[in-house]
Amino acid sequence: MEDSSERKATAGEVGVGAISRVFAVVRALGEGDLEGEKVTRLAERVGLSQPTTHRLLRGLVEEGMVEQCARSKRYRLSLDFFALAASAGQVGNLRDLARPSLLRLSASLGDSLFLLARSGFDAMCLDRSEGPYPIRTFTGDIGGRVPLGGGQGALAILAFLPEEEREEVIRYNLPRLRDAHHYDEVLLRAEIDNVRQQGYAARNTGVLAGMAGLAVPILDRNGRAVAALSVGTLSERLNPQRLPTVIELLRREAGVIAARINPFDPVLRRPTQGFG
Repeated sequence: MEDSSERKATAGEVGVGAISRVFAVVRALGEGDLEGEKVTRLAERVGLSQPTTHRLLRGLVEEGMVEQCARSKRYRLSLDFFALAASAGQVGNLRDLARPSLLRLSASLGDSLFLLARSGFDAMCLDRSEGPYPIRTFTGDIGGRVPLGGGQGALAILAFLPEEEREEVIRYNLPRLRDAHHYDEVLLRAEIDNVRQQGYAARNTGVLAGMAGLAVPILDRNGRAVAALSVGTLSERLNPQRLPTVIELLRREAGVIAARINPFDPVLRRPTQGFG
């Protein structure tokens, strides 16, 4: 049952209480699952009744700030919301911010560099800068996808997700990784632990013969991975003597990008929006 204060606020009275309820819902959606939230769970998180939460959501949907997935019935913040917030921030999007770093790294290392971002249970290649050496990669060209956990960039992102999200991704992706990359759960979890301890993902040999890769996560202000910088090269170019320098350069540029990230950048939530 709704209490009297809830009925007054949702009946049309404009006041601090009504506004705070709306922003409580917005914050909960912003901090919640990327796939969206159901009304029942959202109501529990914000401490309101389900009818009140539903009415607030419907109002936000009418204003274009929230959308509902027709299949799952989950609610999530809309692209219009992120576009509005991004324009208020007056900063470039992730691809624009990362482009100078990709060019600097490619010039310094003489290798191919990639920017990957999370897209649901996948990592998507948002941008790349080619080096002189012919290489093959898991993601392929810009717009290519790989399951989170497959390939260095996707593994770096997965390792630095919040634990609950990470476990959900592992459960969903493990069958896909078994088929494509010969992972079992023990190996995957061991690699995730190594990446979290070292702060980077590296492999000098693996599924792609003769290819090597290294990636570092790009972290938001909460230490959550939103993207990764990855270098792809020939195995002999990622030897023990060269490895520390490559790690240091990638970490430095990841820090430069992270410091300038706009948390409302739509690309962080809908990477495919950049390819429209």
